[in-house]
Amino acid sequence: MALAMFHDQGLVATKTLDFGRTVNVTVGLPVPRTSPDHGVAYDIARNGRAGTTPMESALLEAAAMCPTSR
Repeated sequence: MALAMFHDQGLVATKTLDFGRTVNVTVGLPVPRTSPDHGVAYDIARNGRAGTTPMESALLEAAAMCPTSR
């Protein structure tokens, strides 16, 4: 985990450690807000090479942040 004041400050370190599963989390909102930390990938767009792991990681992190009710 890395804590940074701005989105771009933390990206270099975290993407270097694990590019495919790095997730951006915005705190201070009433609901969990996460996003995959990857670029727009124009070089692989529309050719079937894009993976789903970054988005899956962001969704799993958002789910983990949600409170459970009983």
